Amino acid sequence: MSAVSAVLAVAEIGVTPLAALCERFGLRMELVPDGHAIPGSYWGAPEAGILGQTVYVRGDTPVHSALHEACHTACMDADRRSGLVTDAGGDYDEENAVCYLQICLAKELPGVGAERLMADMDAWGYTFRLGSTRAWFDKDTDAERVWLRGHGLVDSAGRPTYRMRS
Repeated sequence: MSAVSAVLAVAEIGVTPLAALCERFGLRMELVPDGHAIPGSYWGAPEAGILGQTVYVRGDTPVHSALHEACHTACMDADRRSGLVTDAGGDYDEENAVCYLQICLAKELPGVGAERLMADMDAWGYTFRLGSTRAWFDKDTDAERVWLRGHGLVDSAGRPTYRMRS
């Protein structure tokens, strides 16, 4: 997978709203200077990286990537999180829950929103069996909501609780 230049980058919305969202989960977001390697990036720059409870981004990091890695960190259990270095791991159900949660959180970011994030996810190369992120989100995410609710990450209405999985 590779980044697509048409996707919304952190520099376009500023790191402050993303960092504030991360703080609500007890996570840190650190801005890496342009041109520098991104610590903990699984895919390589400009994709976000994760080490422990810190999400690393640059100005050219896609917003969807920053949200994805933050959501991975929130969705993993405390044991995995305590030794987190680059690879979030997890299973199929957790990965899908991460994708669902990042869309929910995009609604909280001025200038982003769910529609833009889903378009960016499609442009970057996320694949869902219904053909698009929007179709998947609207018609095929019952299991993801159950998973997130079961781990206390969303409430009964599907709203983020801003708690990390224990």
